[in-house]
Amino acid sequence: MLVFDAGGLIAIERGERASWVRLKGVLAREEIPITNAAVLGQVWRGRAAQARLASAVAGMEVRAVDEPVGRAAGRLLARAGLSDVVDASIVLLADDGDEIVTTDESDLRVLAEALGRYIELVRP
Repeated sequence: MLVFDAGGLIAIERGERASWVRLKGVLAREEIPITNAAVLGQVWRGRAAQARLASAVAGMEVRAVDEPVGRAAGRLLARAGLSDVVDASIVLLADDGDEIVTTDESDLRVLAEALGRYIELVRP
């Protein structure tokens, strides 16, 4: 599965080719990439200039950050010694072998290790 963090969505918004190629490849395999509402809130501003981002997000599953996710994120942050709830919530979306498109590899790596999952972190 392909998971998008804020950096990945920003790269799509900017039209960065590598991110679009990755996204289109996943969609061509009829897989649905995912993100969550907290990440979307970090990047969404509702401007007309975000048409590319809106198009990409329309093909994604945007998961909720609800109470169970919040509690799990808090426990993960305590284990990892970190404090960014959005980072924890995005790592919780990924399973072993999944890819997260991110510009925040260092914190996400610590969180994935604390969770005991092997997650491929790829630059946009």
